[in-house]
Parts: sequence; C-alpha cells; structure tokens
Amino acid sequence: QVQLVESGGGLVQAGGSLRLSCAASGRTFSSYTMGWFRQAAGKEREVVAAINWRGTYYADSVKGRFTISRDNAKNTVYLQMNSLKPEDTAVYYCAARSAATYLGRYDYWGQGTQVTVSS
Repeated sequence: QVQLVESGGGLVQAGGSLRLSCAASGRTFSSYTMGWFRQAAGKEREVVAAINWRGTYYADSVKGRFTISRDNAKNTVYLQMNSLKPEDTAVYYCAARSAATYLGRYDYWGQGTQVTVSS
C-alpha cells in the first residue's frame, strides 16, 4: 500500500508560480512511476506530468512551464508550476503506479489540492 498526501496548492495570480509536493509512504517509493493529474470543474481528469527512472513526461499544455521532480530519499515528488494561467485552475492529484510507463491506470491516489489562478 502507498499513501499519498499532497500540499502546496492555493490562490495565485496569472503569471505566478506554485510548487506542489506529494509525500508518499512505503519503502519502495523509488520504484514507482509518479504522476500529477488535474481535474477542472466540469471537465475530465487529465495527466499533467509523470516521472520514473526512465525520465519524465509532460502534457503539451504544460511543457516549458511545469517541472516534475522527485526526491527518493524523502519519498516526495514535486510539481513546480511557473507562468500559471487561469486555465491551470483545477484540483491537482498525485498518483503512483508500479508499471514503468507514464500513462495508464494508476494504483494509488492522493486526496487532491486546489490550485486557483486568478486573471
């Protein structure tokens, strides 16, 4: 079992930055593919970024603005979000999967953290 707890969401003006953190339990954190997803009101959940030992993945909508990273010693994955836009407003979720691919079904999910970008 893996438990995930997100933090770092909040309200920011357009053009600003936020860093989300996701603390994970479990002794095999380094072996998991970690992903960040988001769900805006009235829309489907979408993948934002993912990371594992092979590298990183970004959705086209965030490339060049968001950076995913992880600290395996701290069992934590981060999402640095720069140049935020109002359309980035959503609940952001951290997720983990044991498979070594970025997309597909994720096994564990956090509770989500709200990010609101004002114009």
